[in-house]
This record gives sequence, structure tokens and C-alpha cells, in this order.
Amino acid sequence: MGRELYRAMPWRDTTDPYFVLVSEFMLQQTQVERVVPKFNAFIKRFPDVFALASASLAEVLVLWSGLGYNRRAKYLHQAAKKIVTDFDGVVPSIQAELVSLPGIGPNTAAAVLAYSFNQPVVFVETNIRSVYFHHFFEDATSVNDHALRQVVRATLDETQPRQWYWALMDYGSYLKRQGSGRVAKSLHYKKQSPFKGSMREVRGQIIRLLTRGDTTEVVLRTQLEADNRFATALKDLIRDGLVERSRGQLHLTK
Repeated sequence: MGRELYRAMPWRDTTDPYFVLVSEFMLQQTQVERVVPKFNAFIKRFPDVFALASASLAEVLVLWSGLGYNRRAKYLHQAAKKIVTDFDGVVPSIQAELVSLPGIGPNTAAAVLAYSFNQPVVFVETNIRSVYFHHFFEDATSVNDHALRQVVRATLDETQPRQWYWALMDYGSYLKRQGSGRVAKSLHYKKQSPFKGSMREVRGQIIRLLTRGDTTEVVLRTQLEADNRFATALKDLIRDGLVERSRGQLHLTK
């Protein structure tokens, strides 16, 4: 099957596991259309795992701004550092080694193995769930991933898993647009809370303001118009290691 049959995405133009790893972190809970320009800018600035590992977290967060869930950027940065120190800069091709990296669970690890190394592994994510719910669990009201994985394993294309998963992802995206294969059937599904008015919104605003440079808590609070979520959001960012306080100034973690 030709590559032209699939949706054009920059991370599909290569099997470089670093590129795939970056895309998998970015695509978690973020739409493809938003990820594409961010991915291109990120790869231009950090073209390989060594460039990313040697950068500061602050530099990474600047490029990440707009994608949300900034802890993903922190985990990706930490994963790059560990790949350099523990794996000589080579992204592992063994699942157990991949899941040893920060922020990488079994599904992300398996996605890297399938897309980069064409390994016939099983994984599930939102679009894949949509396909299998539509065709195999149409009458079910709740499905766990264990049952789903069994069907994925039984139907997996063992010779071309990379192309198979591309097709599943594109088909799942189509089904969701049609209102089919509803992921709410999944016992693992958690509806994302609205961004507007959420703590995530304030955390993102603080990160964006700090990408402009160090500032004091008073100035930062004023810029956010003393939002009553500010104190909690700032405390969470400091706890998560994304923001630091020193000599009366707040700054992104170096």
C-alpha cells in the first residue's frame, strides 16, 4: 500500500524513532491540526535527541507553548536526557527499555515500536478504540482495554503493522467525525474537562508569561488580574518542577 493513501503528517515521512517519540508526546490529548506546526518548529530547533537533551526545560517549554499539558514537555525532555545517558543517544527498540523512560507507558512505547521499527505490537488509543467499538462492540455499553487488545491482536497485520496502524488511526478519526465508534463505551475513557475556566488554563497562562522572562509573583499575579486560581496553579507548577522561585523572582526551570 502506498504512503500516499494515508493522511499527510510530517512524522509519517520518516521512521526516525526520535521524531516518532516527539510526535507521540505531542499527540496525547491534542488534535493533529494543532500538533503539525508545533512539531515542525520543535524538530527544527531540536533536530535530534542530543539537541533536546542539552537544552534547558525553559527552552523546551517555549517551543511547547500552545500545546497544553506542559508536564508532557517536561517528561519528553527528561526522556531525551535518559536516552543520551543510558542508551548512548539511541532510542530503544525494546518495549521494556522504552517504558523505563519518563512519561512513556505501554501504549506510547508500542506506538514507537510499530511506527519506527515496524514491530507487530498491540496498542490502543482513542482512534483505534473508535474503529473496534464500531465494528466489534457495537452493542456493548462498556468495554475494557483487555478485551479490546485481544481483538486488536487477532486482526493485526503482522507484516505491515506500521501501515495498518496508520490506516486505523485515519479511519478512527473519520468515524469520530461521523459520530460513530463512541469512545465513551471504554471503561478507560475519561471525558476531558473544559479548558476555559480550568486550572489548566491558568497554568498555561503562567507558563506563557514566564516564557517572556523572569518576573515577580506580584507582577505575574497582576498580569493575570489576580485570578483566584493563581496561587494553586503556581504552587502546582513549582511542585511539578516547571517553575522555580529564586531571589524573589519566578522563572521557568532551567
